[in-house]
Amino acid sequence: MAESQLIERIVRWIKLKVKEAGAKGGVIGLSGGIDSSVVAYLAQKALGSEILGLIMPCYNCPQDEEYALLIAKRLKIKFQRVCLDSIYDSFCRILPSGHKIPLANLKPRLRMITLYYFANNLNYLVLGTGNKSEIMVGYFTKYGDGAADLLPLGGLLKSEVRKLAEELRIPPAIIKRIPSAGLWEGQTDEREMGISYERLDQNLLALKDKEKITGYPEDRQKVQTLMEKSKHKRSLIPVFIP
Repeated sequence: MAESQLIERIVRWIKLKVKEAGAKGGVIGLSGGIDSSVVAYLAQKALGSEILGLIMPCYNCPQDEEYALLIAKRLKIKFQRVCLDSIYDSFCRILPSGHKIPLANLKPRLRMITLYYFANNLNYLVLGTGNKSEIMVGYFTKYGDGAADLLPLGGLLKSEVRKLAEELRIPPAIIKRIPSAGLWEGQTDEREMGISYERLDQNLLALKDKEKITGYPEDRQKVQTLMEKSKHKRSLIPVFIP
């Protein structure tokens, strides 16, 4: 399917889902990365002025905010900056000392709280920015950036998101950025996952269609293990039935 056709389908889907929910528009967390930028472009096409971009720095590198502002201004959408540094500091003071990952996961969970506060106030839906590559291996924070009402990119691999970004004419500097969740200084997605997006996508495709795509067989077990360990993130909460 051509990228232009895919864009049209996603735009129609966003419109439909917002209407079905009886909502007025959508809230997006603008991170300055490729995924949030693509979602912002798609949402603006679908919802026009009924979209709010939230820029939520929490000890991020300054470039994140710079690119997030660039997208908001280029799309001429409403946006608001909510700095979470002091709230994060307060949590760290009142909580017992913790390991690196639990402390880092506070950041996307604070952003989730902020997104839903604005969404509830405005009768908007939260538009998540996760893509299929990340979802399939659990590379997201449960009840953090994994919490959303709609996932426009949830069925697209990272490589497919890049093609959409090019079709939407998102600034090349954003498309070329090294993907990072900004959880700590120097953190990158690929280093944390232990695999590049190219190799991950090829393996996910190979697992789906074993006869047509060989992928990178040496990474196959790693990807399968990541998928199995993160299965709980993609499932509804188990409920005991007496």
